Amino acid sequence: MPLSGFEGSVVPRIETRFVRVVAESYSRNLGFSATYNFRDVGGYTGLDGRTVRWRRLFRADSLHRISEDDAPAFTALGIRTVIDLRRPAEVEKFGRVHERYGTDYRNLVLKHIDWEEIEHPEGTVHERWLADRYLNFAEDGREGILDSLRLIADPVAAPVVVHCMAGKDRTGTICALTLSLLGVSDADIATDYALTTSAMAPLTAYLLRTNPEAVNGNEHMFDSPPAAMRLFLDDLRALHGSVEGYVREIGLTDTEIATLRHHLLDG
Repeated sequence: MPLSGFEGSVVPRIETRFVRVVAESYSRNLGFSATYNFRDVGGYTGLDGRTVRWRRLFRADSLHRISEDDAPAFTALGIRTVIDLRRPAEVEKFGRVHERYGTDYRNLVLKHIDWEEIEHPEGTVHERWLADRYLNFAEDGREGILDSLRLIADPVAAPVVVHCMAGKDRTGTICALTLSLLGVSDADIATDYALTTSAMAPLTAYLLRTNPEAVNGNEHMFDSPPAAMRLFLDDLRALHGSVEGYVREIGLTDTEIATLRHHLLDG
């Protein structure tokens, strides 16, 4: 069960690189009371030294937990489109973002092999195991990935928030592909992905209270080592030539790639 959306054990040296940038612009992490991994993916350096625009694309864990207390802050973000990557059974069990927010809600399922069916024996190279799961998203989940990237590329849909259950794996894959198309370095993409580890502690505590079967026996699914994201991007390029080559192969057009860059990069 992919638990997209938890970040935490960030290497201090890498984290420090972004403290000044964030302080001078926007807060990356948005602290909602029961949504543990909601953050902005803006602020990174992309193509030609241009900066990924703030407050245009967000990533999050499941939005069904947005509470009444959080409603004013969530509304203030002006989010127009919610991309929910979860399977219908997950949506039915846990709920979705409330209709009162008036967002364009899209349940764009990212098809994949059930993680519970894949062994993680002692001695497994964990980063490799995770990267293989993300490669499975890229192959089996092509339809959901294409539809998600098309929405993110559409300026009329922005601001967009993309989420799954934990905001880590499915969400991490979509955000990694988007940032790569914007020219963000693999190192920065992996750093952004790794931010999820710190969010896992409160989310894990929440799940142990409300849905313990999601955690017990699945502890290996709850971290975000940056090397896993770097391996995934390396493998995707080895198989498809480049990230651009992959997204073109699944159907994203040159015009859509250009539009994505035009409205998500400053300058």
